[in-house]
Amino acid sequence: MSVTTSELPEEKAPSAAATLRPGSLGTADIAFFVVSAAAPLTVMAGVAPLAILLGGIGAPVGYLLAGLTLAVFAVGFTTMSRHVTGGGAFYAFITRGLGRPAGIGAALLALLGYNGMEIGVYGLLASASRDTLHALFGADVPWLPVSLAGLLLIGYGGFRSIDFGAKLLGVLLIAETGILVLLAGGVLLKGGAHGLSLASLAPSHVFVPGTAAVLAFAFAAFTGFESTVIYRREARDPGRTVPRATYLAVGFLGLFYAFVVWIAVQAFGDDQVVRAAGKDPAGMFFTAITTYVGGWAADLMHVFIVTSVLASLLAFHNAINRYALALAEEGVLPRRLGRIHPRHRSPYLAGIAQTVLGAVVVLAFWAAHADPYQQLLLWVNTPGMIGLMLLQLLAAIAVPCYFRRVRHSEGSLRTVVAPVLATVLLATAIVLVVGHIDLFTGASPVVNTLLVLAAPVVFLLGLPFAWWLRRSRPEVYESFATEPPTPTPTPTPTESAE
Repeated sequence: MSVTTSELPEEKAPSAAATLRPGSLGTADIAFFVVSAAAPLTVMAGVAPLAILLGGIGAPVGYLLAGLTLAVFAVGFTTMSRHVTGGGAFYAFITRGLGRPAGIGAALLALLGYNGMEIGVYGLLASASRDTLHALFGADVPWLPVSLAGLLLIGYGGFRSIDFGAKLLGVLLIAETGILVLLAGGVLLKGGAHGLSLASLAPSHVFVPGTAAVLAFAFAAFTGFESTVIYRREARDPGRTVPRATYLAVGFLGLFYAFVVWIAVQAFGDDQVVRAAGKDPAGMFFTAITTYVGGWAADLMHVFIVTSVLASLLAFHNAINRYALALAEEGVLPRRLGRIHPRHRSPYLAGIAQTVLGAVVVLAFWAAHADPYQQLLLWVNTPGMIGLMLLQLLAAIAVPCYFRRVRHSEGSLRTVVAPVLATVLLATAIVLVVGHIDLFTGASPVVNTLLVLAAPVVFLLGLPFAWWLRRSRPEVYESFATEPPTPTPTPTPTESAE
């Protein structure tokens, strides 16, 4: 394509020279991004009491079962990641296995899923910050300034280099998991309310009517774990690092969630925990840590819930930026969004665009006098969560389809058995989530129907969009997710000076 004189040389130079920073992330760094996106402290303090209320003392096993399901999915997912090495992650996998129309639909679905998971959480940030300020200082603050301040803070974090984000997330993740470990230590040292019990593992307590609801909550708690593949271009030895980070994240989350929920059961006792969860679900974990550790620890938990939300926001923001970067490089999104900062090596224009989109959504909900938790969080998060689960399902289906068409040396366990089993399990998980959608949203049937349909509708809209690309922009359509070789750039003057 020719370059016109209206294109300034200084505008073209950074995009021609700068790339994402390769070799920046190790296994632990990528795992920090993934686990931080899941927000373990927020999930435990905010959602686990509801799982206990609905599923009883067998709730911890629900998190183990969800973790096992996603570990099965990870087998085929990480195997395919060794063969499909582009930056598009989910949509690249789905394109290779199910064709370009499905892949383009998946790309739109990924944008909905990750943006929904992040933007909605600005409502949670406002709600959690207000609760923390009220609990610690008795102050009541409006929610809009908190959300907007969060947008600016996260935007800056995404603008900086990826290793800066990894270090920051590492600190925040240690803080939020540390406070839960402190609670666990206090409960174990004091022997719980009535002595430690393993009754939570008994089949009679696991297979109860409320288990389906527990599983729905549990699967939602892992949302975002698959984003390990998004960081392939910045990973050290991605063929090893990405699979290790994926298994590490799934294993840690499954075991840690189950352990912490079991600790909560022990803190109140097998016969009292359901009553405690029903009486004060929002304050259940604060009551437990005050009893077993002290009021100062409850104050820290309030603070760390806010930092947990910030960590989740930054992790999803970085994931969104890299999806947008990949789609800009494909030509599906405006190519300007593919510009990379010459110093920080971040997709900064994609980050700015995402921050602006987040501000528009937040301001729209504020103008409509919506509640930051009940509407902004739940109504925006829910389509995002369903969208990411649908992407996981499509990716699981794509794995055996891909390996059936190419020559490879992988075993059938990784390329057929595990992906097919994962397909069945993930489809079941989606049915459970949709069947209990009212527990996630608290909304009317009409609103719930719209929230559930948003993700499949966006995917289906990708099919006519793919047809339009094929007719109007055939070069974009034909090169979609084909992984062209990326040239190694020369250092920019800024980098040389450093």
